[in-house]
Amino acid sequence: MPFEEYNPTVMDHFLNPRNTGELTDPTHRALVRNPACGDLLKLTIRVRDGVIAEARTKTFGCAAAIASSSALTEMILGRTLPDALRIRNTDVVAWLGGLPEYKIVCSVTAEEALKEAFQ
Repeated sequence: MPFEEYNPTVMDHFLNPRNTGELTDPTHRALVRNPACGDLLKLTIRVRDGVIAEARTKTFGCAAAIASSSALTEMILGRTLPDALRIRNTDVVAWLGGLPEYKIVCSVTAEEALKEAFQ
């Protein structure tokens, strides 16, 4: 896919992903693989006093997968658990300013990782 199909926000989160890596001793974690494309997302979260204080991701995948996981961490930091768990993939896509239709599945992986982390 040509990078021209991505908007500047997506490209920024792809080239400069936020909150990358892995937390030591997280309070919550998830490892999710997207069966459609093989993207792999590891999400580690630390909750303090009912609020998401830290979040990190390790993402193996395309530009949209990396951007979606980066955006997710930015979106959940500082939120209470009930508020964070209301985030859907469509919110991630909107926050990024859109993704090509056939890359929406990458934002679904981010939502699934968030849900799995708190199951």
